[in-house]
Amino acid sequence: MAKLHLKDKLRAHQIYMVLNALFIASLVVSNLIFQKFFYWDFFGLYTFEISVGILPYPVTFLITDIISEVYGKKRANLVVTTGIFASFFSLLIVYLADAVPATTWSPIDNSLFEKVYGATAIAVFASMVAYLLAQYIDIQLFHFWKRLTKGRHLWLRNNFSTFLSQFVDTFSVLFLLCSFGKIDWELFGGLLLSGFLFKVLVAALDTPFLYAAVYGLRSYFNLEPAEELRLEEILKES
Repeated sequence: MAKLHLKDKLRAHQIYMVLNALFIASLVVSNLIFQKFFYWDFFGLYTFEISVGILPYPVTFLITDIISEVYGKKRANLVVTTGIFASFFSLLIVYLADAVPATTWSPIDNSLFEKVYGATAIAVFASMVAYLLAQYIDIQLFHFWKRLTKGRHLWLRNNFSTFLSQFVDTFSVLFLLCSFGKIDWELFGGLLLSGFLFKVLVAALDTPFLYAAVYGLRSYFNLEPAEELRLEEILKES
């Protein structure tokens, strides 16, 4: 691994923490806002009908790909695990907020709050199951392609790992939400197609951002192709 000065070691850790924070924020928000659905006419070619919860979700896959590429598999898995705890903690807060009675002058009364956040428990459970499967599949496939290509063709491992993991994610969360009666089964096929196509489109569009982030970090820390920042070693040396 490249020799880093103390300032660079601290910067490497700070960047990792910022990526971790963005990941957790995107994941938690996606679970809280999922009940609103919208449509998007994609240049007249296809009309997407999807939950707004899907908007921040692709960011999590971009971030884990950046961390996987620069910081390694172990650190990417750690971010995923941290996201699980953050999601369940946010669920606990929502439960407590729902349990306490609203005042007579509260702009949001009990029934409206329950209507908006009442399905959050099921959403978090369904999201976590899908999220666990998808993220760990994404990380495993990303490093499989990285080993196979000897660190070359970043676009290939980014897209190939994300496409499959996004299908697993979309299918799993919709299957569970339909099973618990939160979404009608007749909507399953359309939402699956729209959700998966949207995520594939975003995954393809985020490739330049992945290249820019990886190039910037590799240049800043003077990393060789396929070389990773080992935070455990960096912190131990500090």
